[in-house]
Amino acid sequence: MTSSVGNALVVFVVIFLAELPDETMFATLMLATRLRRPLAVWVGVSIAYCTHVVIAVLFGSALSKLPERPIHLLVGLVFLVSGILMFRSSSEEHLQSDSTNQSKNFFQVVYLSMSTILVAEFADLTQLATVGFSVRMNDSVGVAIGAASALCAVSAIAVIAGSALQKRFNLRIVQRVASVFFILFGFAAIANSIF
Repeated sequence: MTSSVGNALVVFVVIFLAELPDETMFATLMLATRLRRPLAVWVGVSIAYCTHVVIAVLFGSALSKLPERPIHLLVGLVFLVSGILMFRSSSEEHLQSDSTNQSKNFFQVVYLSMSTILVAEFADLTQLATVGFSVRMNDSVGVAIGAASALCAVSAIAVIAGSALQKRFNLRIVQRVASVFFILFGFAAIANSIF
């Protein structure tokens, strides 16, 4: 049991640090500013992260053998299209009113957040690292607890930051900046799949 706690702590630190600068943290921050339901965003994102941790732990080394290039291409296209759509929607008048974003109920926001991160995080560095830890440590429970805790903690930071941004800054500007980063992440992922 002590080794599981130690393994969980090691995995937590590594995954937490790896996920902090990751594009999915930025995606979570954007979801929190756009949807204005921080708890629902966090729940959806956490469900997605935990799903990826379970997949990584269950399939171990088999997951790391999936072809990376097509996955990076898909993720890049998702970010690119999302960024373009976000930029276009940031110029529409409905962003200034809360009615559009508030019309989504808690479960709709959970679903939207979960599905966004499920696609964006597939075969991500942290998921592949979780696979590696699972194989090397031979401790599925410790690895799963450490990785899931780290990913949920990072998403909580992103949601809190996103909520603070929407109170202090013009939402239209925040979304335009976010859309530019999404487009850049998309191009980077597409380039990574090609080269």
